[in-house]
Amino acid sequence: MNSAVEENYLKALFMLSGTKGEATVNEVSRFLDIKMPTVNSMMKRLSEKGLVIHENYKPLRLTEKGRLEAALVVRKHRLTEMYLVEKMGFGWEEVHHIAEQIEHIHAPEFFNKMDALLGYPTVDPHGSPIPSKEGDVVVNPYFKLSDCIVGEQVELMAVGQSSASLLKYLNTRELALGVIIRIDEIESFDRSMHVSYAGRTSVVLTSLVCDSLLVRKQDK
Repeated sequence: MNSAVEENYLKALFMLSGTKGEATVNEVSRFLDIKMPTVNSMMKRLSEKGLVIHENYKPLRLTEKGRLEAALVVRKHRLTEMYLVEKMGFGWEEVHHIAEQIEHIHAPEFFNKMDALLGYPTVDPHGSPIPSKEGDVVVNPYFKLSDCIVGEQVELMAVGQSSASLLKYLNTRELALGVIIRIDEIESFDRSMHVSYAGRTSVVLTSLVCDSLLVRKQDK
């Protein structure tokens, strides 16, 4: 059984690897805000456990076993977030730090029950995919709001960077998953957008916010 600290490293490597399947020690160090020598030491330990491929001067890669264990930690985290929002009434900006603690519980039956009570959701409250019990992750073909053009109408499907500060900001703008957004104008200077949605018109979103919102096209 892996410790909570080891699971945090596996999860970080899983999140950073993405579609390319690898990440550097420096990337893990910055992601976790931990010094590189400490990261290197942990990667050697995880390598000895058969969870990570760690070779000098080469990117880190999760083994098949390591990827499964990392995916299951992510699964527990995202199921917990969904449960906290759907069953306990927490805001989507409140759940991350709680899920960070609960994700380290080693009781599959607990999370299986949670999954069933939720009706087997495929995404968390922020629209991120929930890995299956087999560690599979469905990658949805969403794109950034900032990639849209004037006149397009899109549905907000996920928040790519779900920090509490961003989520609180979206709350003040009444922007939630499922909202239909129309792009009315794009500023040439800074690529900020004037958008309309849910009865609101001429709402200005900065390029930073637009980069964080993942959408899919809707028919006009």
